[in-house]
Amino acid sequence: MSDTSPPVRRSLFLHAPIRRGPRMMLERMLALVDDGTPADGPEGPVAVLERRLAELLGKESALFFPSGTMAQQTALRVHADRRGRRTFAAHPRSHLDVWEEQGYNAVHGLRFRRAGDPHELMTAEDLAAIGEPLAAVVWELPQRDLGGLVPGWDDLGEQVALVRATGAAAHLDGARLWEAQTYYRRPFDEIAALFDTVYVSLYKSLQGVRGAVLASDAATVEVARVWRQRLGGGIGDAWPLALAALVHLDTLAGEMPAYREHAIAIAAAINADGAARAWPDPPQTPLFHIHLPADRRAVERAGAEILAERGIQLWGRVRSASEPGHCAFEVSVGENAMEFTPGEVVALIRDLLARAAP
Repeated sequence: MSDTSPPVRRSLFLHAPIRRGPRMMLERMLALVDDGTPADGPEGPVAVLERRLAELLGKESALFFPSGTMAQQTALRVHADRRGRRTFAAHPRSHLDVWEEQGYNAVHGLRFRRAGDPHELMTAEDLAAIGEPLAAVVWELPQRDLGGLVPGWDDLGEQVALVRATGAAAHLDGARLWEAQTYYRRPFDEIAALFDTVYVSLYKSLQGVRGAVLASDAATVEVARVWRQRLGGGIGDAWPLALAALVHLDTLAGEMPAYREHAIAIAAAINADGAARAWPDPPQTPLFHIHLPADRRAVERAGAEILAERGIQLWGRVRSASEPGHCAFEVSVGENAMEFTPGEVVALIRDLLARAAP
């Protein structure tokens, strides 16, 4: 069946197809290999990626997983089994709970305690109020569903120290760790040192195909390796996924500060115009949300019109809002969004709202 959807020529959406087609991705990957590059073994792309990320994060070892869902469930299972506790805590909007069909419970029998307000960052007070022995606490940096917010460095350290004092483990959902690093402006290994286990996505910031890496001490990684096999993640020929992630590993950290500054500029232009609202104001990372005073379905139709007429994709998904007649979408600034000036984004939003008007 042929794809009849309108072609995307430009996009604010980070994972638009314009830079993710097979030919472009293969050309980038081919630049990293030669005839002597092995598919597997200690010099294969998977092993190289694991070593590189372990070094970047300052951990003894790292392990490739075919998905972030599997990597994070494995980390929590290992922490729970070691401590004889079945409960973990995280922000109410944790990806583990909102987007993964509660796999932590269905597969591993773990329980989730929501810490704090769904619309605010988790605090030390929220964690102290739980009053139940925990296996682990999960921090998502940045908090995607809050527009890329991150706690202050001292606040984060206080929270981790409180959790460690109770015997619980600290786990980092670092799917977008490169974005968070632009706010903290500290070495990756210094950020990762706060946590017992660190997960990073190979798909999100790194713009790979799919996959994830879990980093920790060597003993934890060896136990995680057993669970990876049990969950069906010990796949062979994973080298294309690792190779795609290696494409941007050396360059991404250097590009991220410019992405953050562009996010701040776009958000400032939107808020100065006033037709819509960008939040956080200003963005703390290259990720932020644009809130629209219009019905979600009307906005989706208007966006489809703009795509069909101009080849411009504005989002990956529009989210409904608690306030009736409002919605929002996410912007994660990367190569795609850098092609849009702040003024052009404002004009696109005004066009979008005019089309979505009743």
